[in-house]
Amino acid sequence: MFERFKKKSSKVVQLQSPLTGKVIPLSEVPDEAFAGGFMGQGVAIEPAEGRLVAPFDGTVAHVIKTRHAVMLEDNATGLQYLFHIGINTVGLKGEGFTSHVEAGDSVKAGQTLIEFDRDAIKAAGYPVVTPIIVTNGDELASSVEGHTGNVTAGSDYVLSVTLKS
Repeated sequence: MFERFKKKSSKVVQLQSPLTGKVIPLSEVPDEAFAGGFMGQGVAIEPAEGRLVAPFDGTVAHVIKTRHAVMLEDNATGLQYLFHIGINTVGLKGEGFTSHVEAGDSVKAGQTLIEFDRDAIKAAGYPVVTPIIVTNGDELASSVEGHTGNVTAGSDYVLSVTLKS
């Protein structure tokens, strides 16, 4: 009889780090579109190495043609994430980036998505900080919480996303 008054429990999804490095709040990214949250909620990582890996089993929704960014969809939740390597790195026209995936590809957690040359990006005058954004969080999430500090790709969590019930 009281079953209908029971509160639905919220599901929390943990996003593993796609990079090894140091997680910082999005507000510290030197780009207003990311720092102001206009692209969505998330965190950013100062990468310690030039390898972006899939943090979950999913589908590649989009690869930017200059290979500096990729969008993945989590097949289990429908959440989409943008991984944007560096700031204004579109100006490199793909130099220093090697994509190992294409739109529509299925990927497994830990699979290399993009390799990038951190030194070449820095030498060209671009920050290497990499925003990680939940692009459809407004539709699917009631909250997105970032975790800061040092992380290892595939073993530490960078985001906790509470799904809407």
